[in-house]
Amino acid sequence: MKIVIAPDSFKESLKASDVASAIKAGFSQIYPDAGYVLLPVADGGEGTVEAMVNAIGGSIIKTVVIDPLGQKNESFYGISKDKQCAIIEMAAASGLELVPINERNAKITTSYGTGQLIYHALEKGVKKFIIGIGGSATNDGGAGMLQALGIKLLDKNGQQIGYGGQALADLNEIDITGMDPRLKNCDFEVACDVTNPLTGKNGASFIFGPQKGANAIDIELLDNNLKHFANVIKNDLNIDVEHIPGTGAAGGMGAALLAFLNAKLKPGIEIITELLNLDELIKNADLVITGEGRLDHQSINGKVPIGIATIAKKYNKPTIAIVGSFGNNAELVYPYGISAMFSILSKISTLAEALDPQTAKYNLCLNARNIAATLQIGSQFK
Repeated sequence: MKIVIAPDSFKESLKASDVASAIKAGFSQIYPDAGYVLLPVADGGEGTVEAMVNAIGGSIIKTVVIDPLGQKNESFYGISKDKQCAIIEMAAASGLELVPINERNAKITTSYGTGQLIYHALEKGVKKFIIGIGGSATNDGGAGMLQALGIKLLDKNGQQIGYGGQALADLNEIDITGMDPRLKNCDFEVACDVTNPLTGKNGASFIFGPQKGANAIDIELLDNNLKHFANVIKNDLNIDVEHIPGTGAAGGMGAALLAFLNAKLKPGIEIITELLNLDELIKNADLVITGEGRLDHQSINGKVPIGIATIAKKYNKPTIAIVGSFGNNAELVYPYGISAMFSILSKISTLAEALDPQTAKYNLCLNARNIAATLQIGSQFK
């Protein structure tokens, strides 16, 4: 039996590679002689660099950047063997995991560090960029990133506006004359895991603001500020980004990449599956196992489990999703190729207990072992 194990990370708990290893450990207790193919996957959030560097070869580059709260912090990105392609995950520089839960504040967090990673790669001669923008802590429309790349976002006094989505209210003019000229000769492909527009009830602030520390009043303010940002972009650059699908990703980072860097927004899972040659691997498998931290109605919008299951469905391969927990309307995933889904939570626990890496590994392994045992029992009734 050949089993492909291709999960995403369990956000704020386990890397995708740890998830895959724990699932294999559990299955191996029942099927020790099966052939296992472990393919940690990412859709643009945490783990994107690791997954892609593993797929194409290359190395990890470390550097110091400004984190979401404006403090210096070590970050990283990947670079291909030929030094022509950089793989950047926004989460590594401007990610939610970098901000303690009690300090999350979408009004002040900045994407400046992501711009610094791009600049660092430019200094190494990179011409192609693959940027994963999932898992961000920001709602600044990518303003911080733009400032790090030499673009001036000026208030009515001709001064640079401050960090964060709150400061966008002060924006009066955009000056791109200082933008790094090397960017014009670069190709940007963005692994975008959502299709939300920049503003409105389905936009960046309303949908993702709460997990970044925004309350109801903050959300209205941030949404209005992103509308203002979009209007200034339209007036100064003649580009309308407000309602384009994906521009609301990463607190509006999608809009900035599209408008200023002429980036192509693509579902992150598509970029990864192409690099990993998942079609061929799944075609030759007997069983596919995938997963993520939380499976719910939003998972159908380009998340890893659905991307994996869609390929498996094409070849009529059964797909099991092992996840941290279920959210609202998780059953919506079934038509996309998920054959069965299981949560690893076996008892009532606090969020901190559920996210504890050792606990999560244990629960994953135990759950995978029990699923394998159930499959073995089922095979006896044929």
